[in-house]
Amino acid sequence: MTQFIKFKFTRLTFQDFNLDASLMDGLLAMNFKQPTPIQQQAIPTILEGRDLIACAQTGTGKTAAYLLPILHKITLSNSQNLNTLIIAPTRELALQIDQQIEALSYFVSVSSMAVYGGGDGITWEQQRKALVQGSDIITATPGRLIQMLTSGKVDMSHLKHLILDEADRMLDMGFYDDILRIISFLPKERQTLLFSATMPPKIRLLASRILQNPSEINIAISKPAEGINQQAYLVYDGQKERLLDNILKREEFQSIIIFAGTKEGVKKMGASLARRGLKIAAFHSDLEQNEREEIMRQFKNGKLRVLIGTDILSRGIDVEGIDLVVNFDVPADAEDYVHRIGRTARAASKGTAITFVNEKDQRRLSYIEKLIEKEVPKIPLPEGFDEGPTYQPNLKRPDERRSGGGSNRGGKGKPPFRDNRSK
Repeated sequence: MTQFIKFKFTRLTFQDFNLDASLMDGLLAMNFKQPTPIQQQAIPTILEGRDLIACAQTGTGKTAAYLLPILHKITLSNSQNLNTLIIAPTRELALQIDQQIEALSYFVSVSSMAVYGGGDGITWEQQRKALVQGSDIITATPGRLIQMLTSGKVDMSHLKHLILDEADRMLDMGFYDDILRIISFLPKERQTLLFSATMPPKIRLLASRILQNPSEINIAISKPAEGINQQAYLVYDGQKERLLDNILKREEFQSIIIFAGTKEGVKKMGASLARRGLKIAAFHSDLEQNEREEIMRQFKNGKLRVLIGTDILSRGIDVEGIDLVVNFDVPADAEDYVHRIGRTARAASKGTAITFVNEKDQRRLSYIEKLIEKEVPKIPLPEGFDEGPTYQPNLKRPDERRSGGGSNRGGKGKPPFRDNRSK
């Protein structure tokens, strides 16, 4: 039976958790001072050894919330076997988690490895050795991990901790059966932690199958950070490119992510902006792994001003200092809007999120406004632009009357469904 945690927020410090002294040295070096709400709630629960289901968005400090107590436990263990398995939906997230492990464990002796597909034979061998010889922590994507496990040479019998990060994203990507298959290789006596940005019924079902008497933490989601200046422009499709050019000319935006609805749209926009001499890159699944990693390095280092992608970027990257998020297309799922604009205004900073809304996507925006319980201000188009469409989200348009449904494709009174086929 799930136990809900009722938590009174106080001004806790990391010293209150009695973590290993070397871990504390690392936190001080990284200027970690006061734990975030998810850290205040999750760290004591994980230290107690309880299974946990936690609902928290990217950007709330959830990665450190599970890594710190796990690293503390590893420092107290003398085992030479694999201690912790973290499963993540994408290569990018797996690499970021592994990088955070490296940063947090700078002053402690902990080994880790990211296991993901797309590399060469050398990468495969390095990952295989880490699993076979027993790195303390493995962060893996489901597909590559199953390949390793079915080779018959990986011993998971001593595993102490299983962590599923962004579990809802993994299920959206079709990994439900893969997760259960992976778990079949693991010992039943283990601590399992499930972190998810949303809590739909399929996550509850998964939790009931893999968690034992878990505690539950629910950090308020679906509410963008207060530091995000949300804006919407009502535009026709033919006005979008010119409006984007106008925005990119504004000097106050130096680090920008643009979200398009499809992979093809990302490629087309990337080619168009590159021809204008802008420092941009299009990030999509057709790129080789080394190409994707290089793009992310350049973006994080400020060598690229603009990064263009689909919703794979909305929860797949962790980059500080993003000034602007542009939704070139309104996302089909209102939750994706929250994740997209959450790339900016992280760690109590400020940022801007601009959404282009054509006449067909107005209903999608209205669902977003209901979800976040806030109206997104509609900004007049810049001087020199023809007037855009009037905001009438409840108006049934001719194409909708023919099909009997809205442009959200969700039917009357239903929110838009998520379509990941082109991501």
